Amino acid sequence: MQPIIDRFISYVTIDTESDSKSNTTPSTSKQWDLANKLVAELKTIGMQEVTIDDKAYIMATLPSNVDHEVPTIGFISHFDTSPDFSGANVKPQIITNYDGQDIVLNAEKNIVLSPSYFKDLLQYKGQTLITTDGTTLLGADDKAGITEIVTAMEYLINHPEIKHGKIRIGFTPDEEIGRGAHHFDVAKFGAEWAYTMDGSQIGELEYENFNAAGATITFKGKSVHPGYAKGKMINSMLIANDFINALPKGETPQETKGYEGFFHVHHLTGGIEETVLELIIRDHSKKKFEKRKELIEKITRKLNKKYAKQFGEDIVIAEIDDQYYNMKEKVVPVKHIVDIAAKAMNDVAIKPIIKPIRGGTDGCQLSYMGLPCPNIFAGGHNFHGKYEYVPVESMEKAVEVIVKIAELTSQPNYGLPVSKKKK
Repeated sequence: MQPIIDRFISYVTIDTESDSKSNTTPSTSKQWDLANKLVAELKTIGMQEVTIDDKAYIMATLPSNVDHEVPTIGFISHFDTSPDFSGANVKPQIITNYDGQDIVLNAEKNIVLSPSYFKDLLQYKGQTLITTDGTTLLGADDKAGITEIVTAMEYLINHPEIKHGKIRIGFTPDEEIGRGAHHFDVAKFGAEWAYTMDGSQIGELEYENFNAAGATITFKGKSVHPGYAKGKMINSMLIANDFINALPKGETPQETKGYEGFFHVHHLTGGIEETVLELIIRDHSKKKFEKRKELIEKITRKLNKKYAKQFGEDIVIAEIDDQYYNMKEKVVPVKHIVDIAAKAMNDVAIKPIIKPIRGGTDGCQLSYMGLPCPNIFAGGHNFHGKYEYVPVESMEKAVEVIVKIAELTSQPNYGLPVSKKKK
């Protein structure tokens, strides 16, 4: 347990927050700090073909130790953290033998991690938790995944009696801003399939995710002295409010679950002359996803028509960009790769929780780039905020799952779909 704790803390105390407003890759120069550390560490533990490119994408190889042909598989995680909450000066707290009661993260600010609100905490009673100090996120998304992959590779290197095929690992920047796979060289990676270690609670195994788009809506106004504004002023903030109110009620992140899609207003800035609204659009169903985008355009047209006589031009401008699509379409034809992960979990006494991701991973885009890539739990909870935590035992189990997948896929025919198995 202690080596996992030490490795994880060494990662999360390095600030790697990404920035969606940057046009560089990685989007922040500080991501290089952890990237370079990881390269050195991979070489130290004995990984081969360790590379880092000019955009900070890291790849490495654990060579096969079997003499028969088996598929090359991969494991992938990202090292950036979300810009939704500060990732600077992370001060992890270690709670041993968790007693099931409230955890005071920060007494001065009265920030408490309570099982009365976060009920998942109770399933980890008696375990060791790593939490924040209430002032930053933790970074288990996805430094827990990196910890698990590196630890599993080190374990396999130190235990050559465990048979495995060729394993490729990859660490990416900028996943949290939707760009993690944009410069990932699938051909160079050279795996038949991979797994992202980027899920949440222990047991999660996911091969369905949202179709995702981002929308930026700009509202134009006219500023006039309020004392003389009758029939002249157009307040762009109020038009933005009209737009938000026209979105379907009850279809927000906090009011949906499972396969239910949503609209999420996540930034709103402006004044009388101009207001900019940023929102994301999510749905597992491709048909419903397209209808959601159509609704944004319909609301835009309606508001422009309403103000056409007064303003003389369009005052609402909507820009919609697709971000990623449901990986299910690409994974179902090779469903045996999900079955392998499920068996690995069962073999190490974990009940697989197969459910759709209410979000996305690098694997969503990679699956459409030719690298089918289901998602496996990394163990953390409450990502992107001050209540984030991870049970160390969950990270240990994730390491066991990686090792077991390596073992299973080293068996003749095991890593092949039924149609390709040799008789």
